[in-house]
Amino acid sequence: MKKLLLMAAFALGCISASAQQTLTLSTYKGTDLSKYDGQTLNVSVSRYLFNGWNTISLPFQMTEEQVNETFGSDCQLEKLVGVESDGFNEVTLIFQDCKKEGIQPNTPYILYYNGENGSKSFTAENVVIYNGIAEAVFTAEGSGETVRMRAAQVQTEPQGLYGILAKDNSEAVFVNVDTTTNGFYATRCYIQMSNGNSAMLKTNHIAAGELTSIKSVAQEDETVEVFNLSGVKVADNIQGLQPGIYVIKGKTVMVK
Repeated sequence: MKKLLLMAAFALGCISASAQQTLTLSTYKGTDLSKYDGQTLNVSVSRYLFNGWNTISLPFQMTEEQVNETFGSDCQLEKLVGVESDGFNEVTLIFQDCKKEGIQPNTPYILYYNGENGSKSFTAENVVIYNGIAEAVFTAEGSGETVRMRAAQVQTEPQGLYGILAKDNSEAVFVNVDTTTNGFYATRCYIQMSNGNSAMLKTNHIAAGELTSIKSVAQEDETVEVFNLSGVKVADNIQGLQPGIYVIKGKTVMVK
């Protein structure tokens, strides 16, 4: 009898432990991930998605197949790979298709969702949780404007912030936001500008595989015209180029 009671207590303990292994991430509230770092858990994700461009960052990995199953095979997933500035009041954010890589932990993305506006829930089973800073940082050649694309869990001052909103079921726009009035929540990202939020933001989208290694295009001491994606000449060689996307000899290259 004693043995049976011990076995029953052990079984109840396992059920209780299993119930505690589901981590909930919601659009509507933040989540402290520090206490879950490195743990393998089931994760329940609930968030609002617009038909059109959204932002997303997750503390666990999803394969391309899982991304397609969750958001639809016609969804698009892109990450920030560079920025450009006209030197005045316009900044271009350069995004590249990366869906074949799936979603990597603590990486900010933009996600094109072709479903109806509304809340969407999904579960990821037995995934490793990574508590880290999720951000991509680039400085525009010439203007010195530094652009950070950050996930919501990163604390920041409420200046120079932009959010992305889908409008009219297709168009996406970046709008000025303030953390004290708008708030940012789990799985969302935002853009922060070093020179404040007065710039006009534009986007340029690059297909997967379109970028070429700069070393395969030009030698370091070679005299070669370097252009930005807007067609403006920015240098006569590749030495000292800031991280970003350039066009050299008709090929699109990335400098990391």
